[in-house]
Amino acid sequence: MGFRTVLAKGLLKMSEVKQELMAQVDLFRELTGHIPHHMDGHQHVHVLPEVRHVFAQVLEEYGIKYTRVPIEPGLHSCVWIEPPLMDFYLGVEKDSLDTVDVFTRYGIRWVDIYIGLSTMGKNMSVSNIKSAIDSAMLTFTTKENSHMTQFSPQDQQSRTVTIELMVHPGYPTIPPAGGCGEGPDDFSQSWERLHELQILMNPELQNYYKTRNIQLCAFKDL
Repeated sequence: MGFRTVLAKGLLKMSEVKQELMAQVDLFRELTGHIPHHMDGHQHVHVLPEVRHVFAQVLEEYGIKYTRVPIEPGLHSCVWIEPPLMDFYLGVEKDSLDTVDVFTRYGIRWVDIYIGLSTMGKNMSVSNIKSAIDSAMLTFTTKENSHMTQFSPQDQQSRTVTIELMVHPGYPTIPPAGGCGEGPDDFSQSWERLHELQILMNPELQNYYKTRNIQLCAFKDL
């Protein structure tokens, strides 16, 4: 059974979830010499009911400042996303909206704009990334400026906007190598990971970043 199914059946103990989260952070620190600057869950499980609370507790206890809240602007209008996948994404969106207050209460931060559900795997292209960023920026700045009418135009223009582009670049794995203890899953074996890598390295996309004054950075730089 998958994680979501086990949770829905009431078979998960949150004490064990917290223990596992702490063990992963401890191992990360042992291997790298520092705690993560950012932490989230595979397939967004960190925003699921119950899990979101222990996840937030662990981040607060370790002083991890950033996580992901996968609410993507314009998701509902992405007609190229297949219905079963869209249903999953809308479920993730609902869980994320329900999680905002929890993360806020624990002082956990996330970026201004999240993008990645509409541009994942075979749906990733230079034009899709550009369109997603441009559309999200327009929506964000319009909303932001409506709340900043008391500030001067110079102040409104100087606002730095942070964007997370969720990606999964890599090379397809060949069984039995790869995976997380049980062998590679379908996505790790898929050509879509190499496709993402090639798109992200495309000079046209790099030039777009320069044109739009987008600076690539890590969470530790925020």
